[in-house]
Amino acid sequence: MEVNDVQLTGRVSGDPSERELPSGDALVTLRLVVARGGGRPVDTIECACWSASARRAAARFADGDRARVEGSLRRRFFRTPGGPASRYEVEVRRLVRDRR
Repeated sequence: MEVNDVQLTGRVSGDPSERELPSGDALVTLRLVVARGGGRPVDTIECACWSASARRAAARFADGDRARVEGSLRRRFFRTPGGPASRYEVEVRRLVRDRR
């Protein structure tokens, strides 16, 4: 069985950023800093909130808040002045405050 479910708990790095795309779609993005544990380095993971509920939830977060993200891993392709590029990000399905 194939599954693409991501669950992350970490700290929001910077305030979430809201923008409207040329297509008219709204998007809120945020970065989540997640420790690997055991004194290892942290990972900074881009998260994209497309649904209205995820965008509303993201708007309530600020730099340094602890959050739990549930979603799916997505690879996004785009063009840059240097040519084609891609990036992995988490497409957020659910975003809640982590109270730990």
